[in-house]
Amino acid sequence: MNIPKETEPTRTELIEELYGLYGKGTYRMRLRFFRKKYAWLAVTGSARITKRIIDILAALTALCLLSPLLIIVAGIIKGTDKGPVFYWQKRVGKWGKEFPFPKYRSMVVNAHAIKGALRHESHHKTGPTFKMKKDPRVTGIGRIIRKLSIDELPQLWCVLKGEMSLVGPRPPLPDEVDLYTLADRRRLDITPGLTSIWAISGRGDIPFDKQVALDLEYIESRSLTTDIKILLQTIPAVLLGRGAY
Repeated sequence: MNIPKETEPTRTELIEELYGLYGKGTYRMRLRFFRKKYAWLAVTGSARITKRIIDILAALTALCLLSPLLIIVAGIIKGTDKGPVFYWQKRVGKWGKEFPFPKYRSMVVNAHAIKGALRHESHHKTGPTFKMKKDPRVTGIGRIIRKLSIDELPQLWCVLKGEMSLVGPRPPLPDEVDLYTLADRRRLDITPGLTSIWAISGRGDIPFDKQVALDLEYIESRSLTTDIKILLQTIPAVLLGRGAY
């Protein structure tokens, strides 16, 4: 009786079988990848849209409610020294894009020209930022509006335009960014904010390296819940005026 021998698969059959298994595995991997990818995009996209809607509604509401105060402050600034009401700077926003940045003028008209002579008196001894207690360039009304952060209110216009958000790293000056390390430039990965995590922790009293560390901490863990907490903590921080000068 002849027992049939087991036939060995040919090379072509082995290749086809392996390809079939590999192809199925690859398909499943790609399917999982795209599911995770689009689920992540949906979550982050909806959070970004929600944040933008909140920015617009809050900025519009604040501008309407605070309009009497804004008009009074503008009149006092103009009436004290006849100089311009607003001080415009170039600031650096998301991904290094520069934009016009308004503040109520809180210093003498030629403040920028005097800054170089005062550079050595900055209490930020490291890093590119300049902060000075009892800065002689600040005017009388300037000390009040800086203490209460009223000088920052015109930036609500930047929030409306989308150049800034309510919460995010504060936008730096171009000459400060020129001195940034590669790690410091990570602050530019998101839209800058009207208030920030270090602004509620001491503002000008926070040294530059600590500011960067806090901003990066915010960027890596940001959420709408975190933004709301920072906004709520901004109110007492402004009223207490710690680190504002």
